[in-house]
Amino acid sequence: MSKLNFPFTKTNAYIILLGVAIITIGYILMSGGGSEDPNQFNPDELFSARRITVAPIVVLIGYAVIGYGIMFKSKNNENSKA
Repeated sequence: MSKLNFPFTKTNAYIILLGVAIITIGYILMSGGGSEDPNQFNPDELFSARRITVAPIVVLIGYAVIGYGIMFKSKNNENSKA
């Protein structure tokens, strides 16, 4: 009986979890910007560079890390026999 080799390894799972953590950090960076008074609008806080530029870039990096984690092929995995 041969051992079944699954192409998704622990390393893939760790890379994907890292990507999820990066995405979570990006969403946390996007949060906030509210005002205590509902009749007052503070555009400087709502449209800050952190929420408009940095946070979406961090989220996209997180999605790229998840994509890399899905496509990552371990060198120890001998499943490439055709």
